[in-house]
Amino acid sequence: MTVRKSVITLALCLTVGAHALSKPNVLLIVSDDQGYRDLGCFGSGEVQTPHLDRLAAGGIRLTSFYVAWPACTPSRGALLTGRYPQRNGVYDMIRNEAPDYGYRYKPGEYESTLERIGGMDTHEVLLPRMLKAADYTSGIFGKWDLGVHRRFLPLARGFDEFYGFVNTGIDYYTHERYGVPSMYRNNSPTTADKGTYCTDLFEREAVRFLKTKRREPFFLYVPFNAPHGASNLDPTIRGGAQAPDRFKAMYPGLLAQVGTERRTRYGKTYTVPNRAARRLEFVGSVTAMDAAIGRLLDLLDEYGIADNTIVLFFSDNGGGSSADNAPLRGRKGQMFEGGLRVPCIVRWPGKIPAGTTSDAFLTSLEVVPTLCAATGAALPKGVALDGFDMLPVLQGKKRLLRSEMFWQRKLDKGARVDHWKWVESSRGSGLFDLRHDLGERRDLSKEKPEVLKNVQARFTNWKKQMQAAAPRGPFRDF
Repeated sequence: MTVRKSVITLALCLTVGAHALSKPNVLLIVSDDQGYRDLGCFGSGEVQTPHLDRLAAGGIRLTSFYVAWPACTPSRGALLTGRYPQRNGVYDMIRNEAPDYGYRYKPGEYESTLERIGGMDTHEVLLPRMLKAADYTSGIFGKWDLGVHRRFLPLARGFDEFYGFVNTGIDYYTHERYGVPSMYRNNSPTTADKGTYCTDLFEREAVRFLKTKRREPFFLYVPFNAPHGASNLDPTIRGGAQAPDRFKAMYPGLLAQVGTERRTRYGKTYTVPNRAARRLEFVGSVTAMDAAIGRLLDLLDEYGIADNTIVLFFSDNGGGSSADNAPLRGRKGQMFEGGLRVPCIVRWPGKIPAGTTSDAFLTSLEVVPTLCAATGAALPKGVALDGFDMLPVLQGKKRLLRSEMFWQRKLDKGARVDHWKWVESSRGSGLFDLRHDLGERRDLSKEKPEVLKNVQARFTNWKKQMQAAAPRGPFRDF
């Protein structure tokens, strides 16, 4: 072999070796209040999501994937810590209730409310902090929802860049939450982009991040607010999502049904958009989000890093009033499947079989241990996690590792133990066999008293574990 050939061979070996040893990038995308069936690849014949469908075609659809709480804040805290909301301390919403009654806070009043002063306990270790120790650069562009004070903001929790809003919801154009400006860049409030559709802004920032960080291991977290309802006190806006006209034009059937109706809000009756109009804004916002996701997927391809990037997508909780959760019962905020089971897609070319579907019992608590295992990041020492590395399950190398999951929201309780689901709530109660009754229609409590007793005992055991955990704020007494 000539010297030249030897050099070329050595260079190729080094290149292949470096590629084999390179750390995978991570793109985590979370939608907000998206219904279980509000994707083409999850059975919708209405919602247009070509890019999410493309993602599913290259990865795996998880059809029995659960989040840790049926609404925003605790769900997001759990997916970033790998810990139950009751263990990490954020087991209820960090939000103000006065806007529910039409009240707009004055600046001085707002500063002392829970929405302003609450946040995830600073002792909690979030995923970007774990990845930083493994030399990852992390960016978040979208909805934060874990505290507004600087000690709670993303840059204090391990992220290197942040552009987005800090509360549970905003108006898509003004970026205000019930009149309060809520957009931040890093640690500082900003109104520079007021008037621009926020999904476009989150896409812009995520694209910029990809362009500048693509040559180093990165964690890109894009938590969209779509299709969450706009947080605007105007009764003609509040309660529905917002979508640009170009995306609403893609739904002529709904456009033809758009109209108004009389509804009560804040104790008064107003003329507001009808159901078709609200659904149009909802599906339009989903398709707008899908287009932004498509841009990110295209860039991964363009830069030649798609094969070395783990992409995860799921909704933070079940869909709200304008969503399609079929065939599940219930919706956001409830302990039935429609509030907790969400669409999920995972793609990692060469590691996870493409175009597959799994009905394995998995949850958002698995996100942290799975990504840490995949990236080589160390899990925090002395911290109890509630999930496990689910990659072997996705690859078909191991049978299901999870057999139970528990939820509580104030007085509402829920538990899944194997295929049994128990609900005790203000919206209804019962014991259901999910193998034959995914819609939770037939209560088997009286027919299966021993099963009910066992599931309730497992819930009680879980409560004891959570109560014994180290106290965390803002709701625990310590």
